[in-house]
Amino acid sequence: MAVYQLDDQLWFPDPHEGEDDGLIAVGGDLSVHRLLLAYSYGIFPWFSFKHFKEPHWYCPLDRFVIFPHEIHISHSMKQLMRQGKYETTINQDFRGVINGCSTVGGRNREYGAWLGEDMMRAYTKLYNLGYAASVEVWEKHAAPDGGTTRKLVGGLYGVVMRKAFFGESMFSLVPNASKLALIHLAQTMSAGNGVFIDCQFETPHLRSMGGKHISYDEYMHLLQ
Repeated sequence: MAVYQLDDQLWFPDPHEGEDDGLIAVGGDLSVHRLLLAYSYGIFPWFSFKHFKEPHWYCPLDRFVIFPHEIHISHSMKQLMRQGKYETTINQDFRGVINGCSTVGGRNREYGAWLGEDMMRAYTKLYNLGYAASVEVWEKHAAPDGGTTRKLVGGLYGVVMRKAFFGESMFSLVPNASKLALIHLAQTMSAGNGVFIDCQFETPHLRSMGGKHISYDEYMHLLQ
């Protein structure tokens, strides 16, 4: 087991040599080219910006993914979707989504906060180049003129590469907003023959939506 120190050159060590928690390297930068190289091998940055000046790079060998066609939609979620109270969109407010993911519930003030300004700038650059995407959830309200207005109440964002989506973060200001975003993402990917949604780490929320574990070798086979 080893953790490598990166330099100015664009490279990453073999993920099989990393720590048990998936940490394989520290250092380098959050440039577009380095991020694209990282994600092409299932590697992602994750570190507390309040405590570390250099990025920490992870690549767990036990991967947790959702296959788009296997997304689980509960009966209660189907009922919520039929109500028409919320609207889901793609790439209509990336900045709003990433800001929401950073600040909802005071996340950016927590001890281990990781989505700081440097990370937000890096993923916004990826978005501007077409390598990142957001899913927005809007709550609709009747307007005085008889029309409707909408408010951003949830969403998610991540990196897009090789028909795979690498989820980075999600947020909800109302119950189930992040679930609506994930369902919309999965349905959109399924219609376009998307390969998988990389969840990075297992959570009860993601498991309930259909997440499952696969090996890193299977993950890379699907990705490539």
